Amino acid sequence: MEEENSVTINDLMKRMAEFARERDWDQFHSPRNLLLALVGEVGELLEIFQWKGEVPSGLPDSNKDEKEHLGEELSDVLLYLVRLSDICGVDLGKAALRKLELKCSRNQISINLFDRGLFSFIPWV
Repeated sequence: MEEENSVTINDLMKRMAEFARERDWDQFHSPRNLLLALVGEVGELLEIFQWKGEVPSGLPDSNKDEKEHLGEELSDVLLYLVRLSDICGVDLGKAALRKLELKCSRNQISINLFDRGLFSFIPWV
């Protein structure tokens, strides 16, 4: 991605906060309300893939409009997640990196146990 088009989590957080403030929506943006809205958006995202079975990476069978709709639903999920993390005072970028590091560490332990025959599969979480 070109540098001029890059967007950070912090950029999104600031824009979402400004968007809510301009509409006087902060009063409605409690963690619970944002989480419920996030779950609703995840449901809308799920509807795109419902009844399709396995879909190959890159969505080669999807047309431009379908991919645009997918992008809109993914964006809704991302924006609510960013807003929720802001309201809860969680640095989402740092939390995600920390979680990834933990998963890598656990995954290495799982691989070692798998290699020793103590696991029949390698769990991600």
